[in-house]
Amino acid sequence: MRSIQSAVFSLIFFLVLSIHAQKTYQKTYFDNGNLKEEGWIKNTQKVDYWKFYYENGILHKEGHFSVDKEVKYWYYYRKDGSKESEGHFVNGKKNKWWSFYDDMEQIKHKYQLKDNQKNGYCFLYKNNKIVKAEKYKAGQKIKEWTDMKSFRKEKKINYLIFNDKN
Repeated sequence: MRSIQSAVFSLIFFLVLSIHAQKTYQKTYFDNGNLKEEGWIKNTQKVDYWKFYYENGILHKEGHFSVDKEVKYWYYYRKDGSKESEGHFVNGKKNKWWSFYDDMEQIKHKYQLKDNQKNGYCFLYKNNKIVKAEKYKAGQKIKEWTDMKSFRKEKKINYLIFNDKN
């Protein structure tokens, strides 16, 4: 009898654990009734794809989580819905290439980041054309080019600019 009770208890325990470990879709709302955030929860932590909204109902940001930390590619928007920035997260920190846009959604900066700091190249744009390049190491500027001809001679610019989603 004791072994049957033990087996039943173990079965109930594992069922409760498996139900608790299931992934569920969660939505939370602002006091005004507008959606605040929506995404997947597993073991009380954010996982997979999430969307966050401004109180006015416009999408604020969207991207992936892994164990409550931002990962992969994220998009950020202004309160009017225009694109503000986009880039990679690794373990909750901005890494790799990040692009920043003006109010007209034209690119104004493109940075390489490592652990939330500029680390690598930075391109500044005017009318969708690069007008200046800078190089950073651990957040400190170490070189600058205002003549794109000299930068092109020194670096492989096309590779740097067009391989930003790797």
